[in-house]
Amino acid sequence: MRNTLATQLLFELSKPGRRDVRLPKSDVPEVAIDELLPAGAIAAAPPPLPELAETQIVRHFLNLSTQNMSVDTHFYPLGSCTMKYNPKRNERLANLPGMADLHPYQPEETLQGMLELLYAMQQILAEIAGLDAVSLQPAAGAHGEFTALMVAAAYFRDRGERRTKVLTPDSSHGTNPASAAMAGFETVTVKSDSSGCVDLADLRTKLDGQTAVFMITNPNTLGLFDRQVRTIADEVHSHGGLIYLDGANMNAILGIARPGDFGADLMHFNPHKTFSGPHGGGGPGAGPIAVRAMLEPYLPSPVVVKVAENINEQANTKPSKNGDGAECHDCYRLAYDRPKSIGRVRSFMGNVGVLVRAYCYIRTYGPAGLRAVSENAVLSANYLLARVKHILPVPHGDRCLHEFVATAARLKAERGVSAMDLAKRLLDYGFHAPTVYFPLTVRESMMIEPTETESKETLDAFAETLSRIVEESPELLHDAPHTTAISRPDEVAAARNPVLHWSPAGAKP
Repeated sequence: MRNTLATQLLFELSKPGRRDVRLPKSDVPEVAIDELLPAGAIAAAPPPLPELAETQIVRHFLNLSTQNMSVDTHFYPLGSCTMKYNPKRNERLANLPGMADLHPYQPEETLQGMLELLYAMQQILAEIAGLDAVSLQPAAGAHGEFTALMVAAAYFRDRGERRTKVLTPDSSHGTNPASAAMAGFETVTVKSDSSGCVDLADLRTKLDGQTAVFMITNPNTLGLFDRQVRTIADEVHSHGGLIYLDGANMNAILGIARPGDFGADLMHFNPHKTFSGPHGGGGPGAGPIAVRAMLEPYLPSPVVVKVAENINEQANTKPSKNGDGAECHDCYRLAYDRPKSIGRVRSFMGNVGVLVRAYCYIRTYGPAGLRAVSENAVLSANYLLARVKHILPVPHGDRCLHEFVATAARLKAERGVSAMDLAKRLLDYGFHAPTVYFPLTVRESMMIEPTETESKETLDAFAETLSRIVEESPELLHDAPHTTAISRPDEVAAARNPVLHWSPAGAKP
């Protein structure tokens, strides 16, 4: 039985005078606080903090933690945002003292191990991308999009070209046009054709000398690999534009296809999707970008560079001491002298802890293992597609890559049951809800992505649950979920008028 008392707010549980720890009487003379701190640093009165016993605090947070769905406890068929198991081994390695206790203000000669890891990460991501250079700084995927577009803008500016437009397919992630607008571009939408891929005829009508970048997600948000991508790239390049690859769906092609080989000039990675870093809750994330050689001068500063292979090449560098106290010469540096760089986009080298986890993941699997990740992800998605399409229609394709998009449009028309109703009801059965109402090109859409880490039994259980739910009464589904702490909030009101802090009863939030 859940301890509902312990899940009340800490302020509601508070009793004046209740304490976790009572300090003994001081055995040194007391000093007035105003003698130790300047007046501006002292509050006029103590803040109204809750007063609680240790058991209340422990039970409160432990009970809250069990109300969350997580990849450690539930299946996340999320779609668009790959949610796969985060190996705990990577957590342990990233938290080793040699990784976690470093400070970015340490002298470079004392950071050689970390710089070597980050340098290797740059090389690895460039190889996976099929591109030439990498910046690890961006803090998340959308930040990577924005950074890459800033790089593209600097490239065209340096060439004396005024290009104002960024083209995005109508099935693109919403961050694509948002990033383009933030980078100062006009966004132009390109239609999809009847197969769900880019409508080449529509693309051609919108390409001109003002086109800076065409942003494409491949495989796209319908889980389809756009086989026209080479033609698309040639068309865009013939107008002097660049191809940006949204790397959110790399889980489908990792080790199989390289964006640089099919025409991309820039791309970002989502380590938390593709390389199983922690995901959700707003971060921390990372969004490294990879670019072709002609764009490398414009990457954010600094980047990690290797200045020598060994001591024999280090005649002019300052020796330092390694961990054993032996004299060595530094081989890795942070390069700041980059006159064409767009400058910093993040403090230091970005979220290094996330990059370390991704590095451990990549090195653990190796090239063959990474390919197997994608092959298993595609196999899982197609298995689930084969089971779900008999429950809900899947408008585009009998086959998919990492994800597919089903539709509840017919169910909505015939019984008044929406995609949102189905998604909410899945929570009652212990499944995280898939992404709904995206992409906008499919009505009442449910985007489902199982990932390579899910078992056949889990996929079967999900399909059987979905089959059971569509037979339930519309009245039951309209009010779902029924087993969660909050049943059916007004999501529009919650998004537009969020209440993010506690206020006493009767007080204005």
